[in-house]
Amino acid sequence: MTTLLELKQYIKRFYIRYETYLTYVWKFVLALVSIMLINSKLGYMDALTNVAIVMMASLLCAILPPNFIVLISALFVVGHLYSMALECALITVIIFLLMFLLYFRFSPKDTLAVVLTPIFFFLRIPYVMPLAMGLLGTPASVISVSFGLIISYMLTYFSSNTTSFGVEGVEEAANSFQTIISGLIGDKSMIVMIAAFAITLVIVYVIRRTSVDYSWKIAVATGAVALIVFTLLGDIMSDTHISIPGVIVGTIISALLMLVVEFFAFNLDYSRTEKVQFEDDEYYYYVKAVPKVTVSTPERRVKKINRAR
Repeated sequence: MTTLLELKQYIKRFYIRYETYLTYVWKFVLALVSIMLINSKLGYMDALTNVAIVMMASLLCAILPPNFIVLISALFVVGHLYSMALECALITVIIFLLMFLLYFRFSPKDTLAVVLTPIFFFLRIPYVMPLAMGLLGTPASVISVSFGLIISYMLTYFSSNTTSFGVEGVEEAANSFQTIISGLIGDKSMIVMIAAFAITLVIVYVIRRTSVDYSWKIAVATGAVALIVFTLLGDIMSDTHISIPGVIVGTIISALLMLVVEFFAFNLDYSRTEKVQFEDDEYYYYVKAVPKVTVSTPERRVKKINRAR
């Protein structure tokens, strides 16, 4: 355990020392992965799949604020869909506009949630997001995670129904619009997952905010069980045929990953808990103080030995 704590301190010091450069690096990598994912799922416009364009867009995201990763990714999605069918691009633009209005109004700092949700979705472990944002975010993070899920299902829908779009004629275009809207809004699996994720996120947030010992571990365990239960209930009620074994395995893996997050973000020593009481002219205070687990890293000393001549 001491070795892990020393490693944690080394990592924290390293990040603080090189924070500026590391921020550029993680924004570049996140943008690159996001754009490559979009190109692999859609990829209808050859210009946007060009390596030079992808690298330039990723570098641009690295030097701009994090929200530009979401904006650039949205432009890539719209560009590919425009190349496939105009009606798909128009509907996607409307969806993105509505999403951005809500996103920038309620949770503009949750860029990672919007971008990472589709990435984890296609890695088969999207269950990381409600647990992680419940621990690290706020109830408003429900909006960001929900947007990420909508984008994930939207990419899946368009990539699976390529031949259904791009028809000519006014009547055919109107029917195509109706088909797209019905396919996106009427996806019961998406609705079930959004509801389960939202409930889980709020449960995790409420529990981790309590003052009970090991609140983060309790929040993760409770959230994992709630996520499985509500997904199962939604599957039964809506007949969505969601893979329950996949949900269980993915949730367990996600819960284990959250223990790593807790180690770096909220590692407390409950054996040294202190309860303090004091007062002023208007209030009487009851304070519970729990110290963080810390360890001093050994300092390296270089001893120079001069040879006698």
